[in-house]
Amino acid sequence: MSIPLGVRAHAGTVALLAVLAAVACLLVSGLPRTMQASYDEALRRSLATAGVARTDLVVTGAPALPAGEMHSRAEFEAAGRRWRGLIPAALRPLVAPGGHISAKTFRTPADGTGDIREFVNLGWLSDADRRVTWVRGRAPGAPSSMRYMGSAIPVIEVGIAEEAEARMGLRVGQMRLLGASVSTAVRIVGVYRAANPADPAWGHDADMLHVTRVVPMDGPEELHTTTLMSDAGLAALSDRTRTLTYRWILPLDPWGANALDAPGIPPAVADFHRQVDVQGDGTISYRLVSGLPQLIDAFMTALSAAQTVLYLVLGGLFAVALGVIALAVRLLTDRLERTLALARARGAALWQVVAAGAGLTALTVVPAALAGYGLSFLPAGPALPIVHIGPAVVVVAAVAFAGTRVALAHRAPLRERRADLAAVRPSARRVTVEALVVVLALAGAYALRARGPSGTAQQDPYLLLIPVALTLAAALITLRCHPYPLRLVVRLAAKGRSAVPFLGLARAARQRFTGALPVLILLPALSLSVFAAVIHEGITTTQLLASWQKVGAPIKVTSIEDIPADVIERVRRAPGVDEVALALTGRAQIPDTGEQPYTVAVQLDAWRRVTEGAPITPPALSGATSALLSPALGQRGAFDLTWLSEAPVNGRGVIDSVPGFYSSGQFILLPWEVLPWPAANTLLIKGDIAPAELARLVPSATVETQAAALRDIQADPLTATVRTTMVVVTVALGAYALVAIVMSLVAGAEGRTRTISLLRTLGLSDRQARWLVLLELLPVVLITAPVGVALGMILPAALGPGVDVSVFAGGLPVTGHAPGLLTPLALAAGLALCALAGSYAHATLTRRRNLDAALRVGGE
Repeated sequence: MSIPLGVRAHAGTVALLAVLAAVACLLVSGLPRTMQASYDEALRRSLATAGVARTDLVVTGAPALPAGEMHSRAEFEAAGRRWRGLIPAALRPLVAPGGHISAKTFRTPADGTGDIREFVNLGWLSDADRRVTWVRGRAPGAPSSMRYMGSAIPVIEVGIAEEAEARMGLRVGQMRLLGASVSTAVRIVGVYRAANPADPAWGHDADMLHVTRVVPMDGPEELHTTTLMSDAGLAALSDRTRTLTYRWILPLDPWGANALDAPGIPPAVADFHRQVDVQGDGTISYRLVSGLPQLIDAFMTALSAAQTVLYLVLGGLFAVALGVIALAVRLLTDRLERTLALARARGAALWQVVAAGAGLTALTVVPAALAGYGLSFLPAGPALPIVHIGPAVVVVAAVAFAGTRVALAHRAPLRERRADLAAVRPSARRVTVEALVVVLALAGAYALRARGPSGTAQQDPYLLLIPVALTLAAALITLRCHPYPLRLVVRLAAKGRSAVPFLGLARAARQRFTGALPVLILLPALSLSVFAAVIHEGITTTQLLASWQKVGAPIKVTSIEDIPADVIERVRRAPGVDEVALALTGRAQIPDTGEQPYTVAVQLDAWRRVTEGAPITPPALSGATSALLSPALGQRGAFDLTWLSEAPVNGRGVIDSVPGFYSSGQFILLPWEVLPWPAANTLLIKGDIAPAELARLVPSATVETQAAALRDIQADPLTATVRTTMVVVTVALGAYALVAIVMSLVAGAEGRTRTISLLRTLGLSDRQARWLVLLELLPVVLITAPVGVALGMILPAALGPGVDVSVFAGGLPVTGHAPGLLTPLALAAGLALCALAGSYAHATLTRRRNLDAALRVGGE
């Protein structure tokens, strides 16, 4: 047989197979690349937004003896080069050049303190010349000395931040004595500000820009600031009171990170930590400080959840794509059957016949696979092994299926068989294997629910296999059970007056080709597409709920101090404000136990009006002294609460969270009427008013909106990837289901055309012909579609806690998985329309056939 001649003779089937192979290779290679690129983007964004104080590698040194002290820039820089030389290879791409070094004292008391204790720490920055701008005075110079209490002590020239000048009363020209036993003095010679306040490096040195206020439980209020000295001041910086710390900042480059290498980062940091530890001696000790491992672990947990869900649906998509390709290959080999049978009868060897069928398939699939593989490189992303392996699997599977089927069909010359007869009874071995698959799938689903989440950030192969097993089990059960109701319907149709229902349903019962393979394709396609739609809708719904839980109202205005009554009134009268609920938050105390829970008092009736139509409902409280307590406080009866004033409170139950305020720890919800006088530091607003206008009306407040909170949740790259992939997979699987229906129609077209043409000679009308085709297709759609849709809706609950997508829904658990009717109805309607359109088109085409051909021998 000439392969090019076979291509020309069956151009339509060859083109269909080529398109299916190209699309499958594009999906299996392109989607993983896009997903991995989004994983990298999510990791980089999470590291970039976490703050340098958590991501950078910070080597700290604490001198224990004078011999361990460093008094020159050269010593610090030499140590910095040593740290960079010790960085493990896995961390080097993440460590950016540059960084800086600092030397600081902490809790250094200054003289002259009264009711407020002042601590003036000494500080040095290796890159101060580019990070600060001197606004008054001058930059510090070399230190000097002075006599104090009969001893010589160093006098170090320092500069102070503008905030320290304003809040602590420090002035240029002022001298302060430092240390509990006065070991050093400082002379203030200048005032500076940050040259670029947005410079991330200030995340390590915020104490040099701002004054820190500390209120100890058993002491007076404290104010802390850190001054800035010159390189020359290092010569006089010593650790006589053991409060001196050196720090080498090795900055992290977030854009050098990728998700594939992320699992190796925590072990590399631990290795670096061990190497830093052993560098110390008896004079100085070193240690590594970094929050990078915790950030990576949190990211890997979210990534594992994303990969689990996406691998579930992508694995199903790939399996369905291979099934549809197998259906197309079977259609092609059926078209070649007569030609190959004739060649076999004329003496062709079996290997020649197999080579002809497999060669034609390879000639079709290989170029299409290469085209799909090439198109997959259009989206950005790393080339994972699946990108290269997937197209090869498609080609090998298609060619192997074609060769195997041809070999089985033509292993003996002139082997006659009837394609319209009922299938033979399955062997006991086959029934046993199918029953074993069903039992293992059900047992696996039960074990997965009983076990719960795997508790690791690694992929769980057990979890990935269970959905496939459940889908296969459902398909096998459907295949074994669907003939029984179909035979009953055929018997009922046989008693009717019209022959069309009986003929159509009888052909459906006898067509082996439109039975097993289409069901094995349709059922997973429908179930996984519904599963993806259910998960997508569950995430979307929970994201909305999480945004309301975070803000508690369409708009929330929170002030650091009580909002005056006239300001509240201006907000009420502002254009666009429909409703305002007042709330007061603070820390209260339970005298009997000493507990200090967070407390919020809200105008509950007004709050309900503010949240009308929202997915949250404020709780109801009866009585001015009623209260709801957090689970951490537990059930309580009457107790006293000290907040603004002491008042009796009656516990009325437990509440898991107060939307917009508290969701963990110890907290109490009270009605606003419990307050001894009207006060509010939080406004819950319903209306259409710009946040900037509210910020202008309440200058001391921050403004949050539910819409912005929802955007923040949805803006996460991992979340966007999961939602987008779910939509793509749903559409692709729905399309594959339709293709399976069309190919089932095309597969029996020849025999069906011959039958309809013969029946036309007996008076079959066009309308009856369309009904005949439709009734032949209906069993596949009517039996498989409900099972597939039902399985897709059950899968999220069957997988139970193994599929945790809360990280994509603002941290709230995605429970219920209540899907809307849109997706199931759309899929069912699409299949029905496809069946109707196919039956109409097929009946129309057969009408053009010459009826004389139906009376010839063989129907030709």
